[in-house]
Amino acid sequence: MTALTARGRGSAALSPRPRAARRAARLRESLVGWGFLAPNLALMAIFLFLPILWALQLSFQDSQGFGSPEWVGLKNYARLIGDPVFWQSFGNTIVFTILTVPITMVGGLGLAVLMNSVLPARGVFRTLIVLPMVISGVASGMIATIIFYQSNGIINKVLSAVGLNPVAWQSEGWPALISVVIVAIWLRIGFNMIIYLAGLQGIEPELYEAARIDGAGRWQQLRSITVPLVGPSTFFLLIMNVIASFQVFDLIFVMTGGGPGNSTSVLVTYAYRNGFQIREQGYGAAIGIVILVITLLFTLVQWRTSRMRDQVG
Repeated sequence: MTALTARGRGSAALSPRPRAARRAARLRESLVGWGFLAPNLALMAIFLFLPILWALQLSFQDSQGFGSPEWVGLKNYARLIGDPVFWQSFGNTIVFTILTVPITMVGGLGLAVLMNSVLPARGVFRTLIVLPMVISGVASGMIATIIFYQSNGIINKVLSAVGLNPVAWQSEGWPALISVVIVAIWLRIGFNMIIYLAGLQGIEPELYEAARIDGAGRWQQLRSITVPLVGPSTFFLLIMNVIASFQVFDLIFVMTGGGPGNSTSVLVTYAYRNGFQIREQGYGAAIGIVILVITLLFTLVQWRTSRMRDQVG
C-alpha cells in the first residue's frame, strides 16, 4: 500500500512535465507555421493592406497630386450620390456582371463535363479553350479591337459579305457593351472550365454507375449528381467571377475607353479617369473604396449563405 501511494505521488509529481512538453511542442509548431506565413503576410501588408489604408485616407482628402492635400471629410462620398456618371458606371458594372458571370459559369461547367468524358483529341481542345488565359488583357483587347473594328473589322466584313448590315460596335452603346461582354466571356470561360474539371474529377464514378442502373438519364445525372457535388467549385467561381467583373479595366480601357458616351464606363475605368486623367485623386480613391466595400459585402453574404446551407444540409 505504501509503495502504491509512493508511485502515485511520483506520477503526480511528474505530470507537469508532459504538459509543459506539450505546450512547448505546440509553441514550436505555431512558430514554424508563422515562420512560413511571415513572408506572404509581409508582402500582403506592403502591397495590399497599406495601399488600402492609404487609399482610405486619400478618399477623405482633396488632392490633385501636387502640394498638400486638403482634408474634406465625407465630401467625396457625398459627391458620389449626385454624380450621374458614377451611377451610370455602377449600372454598367451591374449589367456587365449579370451578362458575363452566368454565361461563363454555365459554359465552363458544360465544357468541363464535355472535356471530362471520352472525347477524341480532348487535350487539344482543352489547350485551345485555356489558351486565352495566358494572353494579357491588353493584348486580348487589341485582338478584340481588330475583330470588332467598326469600319473594317473581321466581323463586319463577314456580315457585309453575307449581305447583312455592319454593326456599329464603336459608335453605339449596346453593341459596344456586348462586344466587351463577348470578349470577357472568351477570356474567362477557360478558367471556369479548369476549376469545374478539377471538381468533376473528385466525384466517384460509382455514383454515375449507380444512377445509370436506376435508370437516370444524362440530364438527371447532371442535375442530381454533378451540380450538387461541384457546389464548392460553384461557390468559389461565383465569388471570383463577380470580383473580376467589378474590377474589369484593361479590356474596356483598350477596346472602348469607356465610350461611346460613357456607355461602357464601369466603376474601375471611372475611378482611373478621375484619379489619373482628371487628377482628382481623392474622388478616384473614394470610388475605389466603394468598389472594395461592394466586393467585400458580396463575399460576406455568399460565405454566410453557403455556411447556412451546409449546416441545414
